[in-house]
Amino acid sequence: MPSLALSDLIGAPVVDNSGSHAGKVREVALAPQENSSQITSVVVKTRHGNRLVPVGAISLISNGLRVSTSAADWTPYASGEGLLLLERDLLDQQIIDVHGRKVVRVNDVDIHEESGNGHIVLKIGGVDVGARGAMRRLLKGVLPAGVLHPLLEKIPPRLIPWEFVDLIETDPARRVKLKISLDRLSKLHPADIADIVEDLAPAEREAVFETLDEEVAAETLEEVDPKLQVSILSSLDSDRAADIVEEMDPDAAADLLGDMHPDASQEILTEMEPEERAEVAGLMTFEEDTAAGRMTTEYMALRPAARVEDAIEMLRNFEGGLESISTIYIVGEKEKLLGAVPLAKIALASPGTPLMMLSTGHITTVHPGADEKTVAELFDKYNLLTLPVIDDDGVLTGVITADDVINMLRAKL
Repeated sequence: MPSLALSDLIGAPVVDNSGSHAGKVREVALAPQENSSQITSVVVKTRHGNRLVPVGAISLISNGLRVSTSAADWTPYASGEGLLLLERDLLDQQIIDVHGRKVVRVNDVDIHEESGNGHIVLKIGGVDVGARGAMRRLLKGVLPAGVLHPLLEKIPPRLIPWEFVDLIETDPARRVKLKISLDRLSKLHPADIADIVEDLAPAEREAVFETLDEEVAAETLEEVDPKLQVSILSSLDSDRAADIVEEMDPDAAADLLGDMHPDASQEILTEMEPEERAEVAGLMTFEEDTAAGRMTTEYMALRPAARVEDAIEMLRNFEGGLESISTIYIVGEKEKLLGAVPLAKIALASPGTPLMMLSTGHITTVHPGADEKTVAELFDKYNLLTLPVIDDDGVLTGVITADDVINMLRAKL
């Protein structure tokens, strides 16, 4: 399958069916909403202005393009609306390589030439993010093709298949028109997406968060460096920001909103659903460097009469984070903590077993006002996965999870 580079096509001479030199290639275009990889047309600069020539009319590509139609019949070209222009929209642009889980810069585009129904078919094979593409463009016109091509062959190619590439579109007017989505990006682990996002410019970060599903965006935002979290959330519309914050763990959401300007955080809180707003607003009243400031109110608790089957049903319906399901707590009147049952015991017990029979003898707890050092020491000493926070009356007010402690320690690095 023959291949050519975009930089070889740009500026190439174009001859029409009369054999006359009609102009030169100014752009190469595809319509993403129709086919995300097949090139539909080329823009030819002629003496009478820019003209759009469909790829189906091209009969030969060799030291230039030969077109089977008359230049007089070519469609006038006014704008790239709805089209992805390869030189303008790809060259030197940052892209997300979802396969390599990183951000790279496009130096050239690899195009495959095929035959279909007697016509030439051009498809994007991949993007060149290595030295070969950069050198090809840098030395084009400086060295003769007979010298340049052998030189380039000595440079190992670094191509990313087009199927593993997602565009970062930062122009709101065009983002709607480009149908190449970030679906593949959303399938990465949130920690990988966070690494990618941290390497982007502010406008590109916003473009990614505008595209991600709210749940994925929330998980990703929690993984982003705390110094960037405020910047990202502040760049979004308040209703979009509220949708994302609602999907975050309440403690993480409270910490983030607490770091924002009061007016901005209040605007987001106003857009949130009443239940989530009350939960996050309540956590924001605690000092961030205390146990209460690190706890989440998303945990599982049942009454003393509950049995294993009740715990299993709660597990099936629990919508909180996975880090909170390692333990089910038993609470009595006024939500006083009476016991704690590890998930492993529930998995091994028969459905009718009372939870109180499975409760651990000693429960390690912490006071809401305890400092972060105390919290970290308790997790280290007792190898905890969760740590219940109880007030002076023994009431369970929240739970600190291991990931909260990891985030706390990471923030101090």
